[in-house]
Amino acid sequence: MSEEKQELTIYQIADQFIALANQLSQQENDIGKVGTGMRYAASRFNAFEAAIKSSDLKAEKDNALEWFAKEYKDMLEENLNDHIAYPPGTPRD
Repeated sequence: MSEEKQELTIYQIADQFIALANQLSQQENDIGKVGTGMRYAASRFNAFEAAIKSSDLKAEKDNALEWFAKEYKDMLEENLNDHIAYPPGTPRD
């Protein structure tokens, strides 16, 4: 009997990155440093993603910047709203 590979959701993948960030935050005792490291890592990986997906990255660079910036802004807004509704340490319903 074959086992089907279960794909991870974007939220499960994000949770793995967050777990590592939490571990590094405790180790470094500097959440700002870890946040900056995550943003830099995301920008490097997204630039690589754009390069792999593009047939002419130089010509598509501005579109890639606009698309990735909008994606990040939308995700950040969603998560900021979540922290406004449920500040850290506040129990959820």
